[in-house]
Amino acid sequence: MVTSEFIAKIPKAELHVHIEGTLEPQLMMDIAARNKVPLRFSCIDSLKKAYNFHNLQSFLDIYYEGASVLLFERDFYDVTWAYLERCQQDNVVHTEIFFDPQTHTARGIPFGVAFQGIYAALCDAQKKWGLTSHIIMCFLRHLSEEDAMKTLKEALPYKDKIIGIGLDSSESGHPPSKFQKVFAEGRRHGFLTVAHAGEEGPAAYVWEALDLLKVQRIDHGVRAIEDDALMQRIMAEQIPLTICPLSNVKLRVFNEMSQHNLKHLLSRGIIATINSDDPAYFGGYINQNYIEAAQALNLSKKEILQLAQNSFTASFLPPSDKARWIKHIESF
Repeated sequence: MVTSEFIAKIPKAELHVHIEGTLEPQLMMDIAARNKVPLRFSCIDSLKKAYNFHNLQSFLDIYYEGASVLLFERDFYDVTWAYLERCQQDNVVHTEIFFDPQTHTARGIPFGVAFQGIYAALCDAQKKWGLTSHIIMCFLRHLSEEDAMKTLKEALPYKDKIIGIGLDSSESGHPPSKFQKVFAEGRRHGFLTVAHAGEEGPAAYVWEALDLLKVQRIDHGVRAIEDDALMQRIMAEQIPLTICPLSNVKLRVFNEMSQHNLKHLLSRGIIATINSDDPAYFGGYINQNYIEAAQALNLSKKEILQLAQNSFTASFLPPSDKARWIKHIESF
C-alpha cells in the first residue's frame, strides 16, 4: 500500500500550476486589506464558500476576482513565495509555473510589475532551498489572438527569463488554431510551447495543439483517450501529459477520482505526470493529488515512482539534471 509518507519522500517536479491559482483565501483577504481593494465577501468563511464552483467558467469567475487584489510587485512576490513554501513541504524540487499576464495588464498592472515579483520569489527559493524553476507565460484563449500578440511583444524584454509560452483559460469554443500565428511568432523568438487541450475541449483540440501550435507537451490531455489514433501518436512521439487529478474531479471532467483514466494512460506507456493546477481552489497541492489518486486508483509504489520520474522526463530541465533526479528516484 502506498502511504502519504512514501509519497512525501519522493522528489518531484511540478509542470502544471497557475501561480494565480495558488492564492489562498486568507492571503487574498490579507492582500486586499493591504491594498484597500474591496471584496464582495464579508469574511473568510463566505470567501471559502465561493470556492464551491460547479464548472470551469464558475471557477474562472472567482479566480479572476481573486487575482484583482494583486496590484504591486510585493503582492506577486507574496503569492509566489507562499506557493514555493508548499513546494518545499511537498518535496517539489523543480517547478514550471504558469503566469497569466493578460489577467493583470487588462487591469492596468504593467507586465514588469507582475513578472518581477514572481521572478524575485523564484530566485530567492533557489538561493534558500536549491529549488529550480521555469516561467511559462500563458495566453488567455477567451481573448483575441491580437491581444495575445501584444502580450508576446511585452514579454520580449524578459525572454531570457521566460522559457516558454502556453495557452489556458476557457477551452470550449476557443480551439488552439485560433492562436496559430502567435505561437509561430513565439517559436521564432525561441520560446518552447505548451497548451491546455483535451480537458473541457475535445480530443480534436489536442491534434490542433500538436499540429498547429507545435507544442512539446499537452496540459491535461485526458480526453485524448477518446481517439485511438491520437493515443498512438502520443505514445509513439512520447508527448507528455501534465494531468491534474483533483482539478479534473472538481471540474467534473470525471465525476469521482475512481473514474479517472490516469492509471490507464500510465499503463499504455504515456508520459503522464501529476500536478496541482490551481491548488488553492481545487483542494490540494501536489502531494494531495498523488495521495488521492493513489488511494482511488490503487496505484502501486512502482506506478507512483514512474509518475515522479515522468515529471522530470517531461520537464524543461537540462538532460543532465533530468538524469540525476530520475536516478535518485530509482533508489526508492
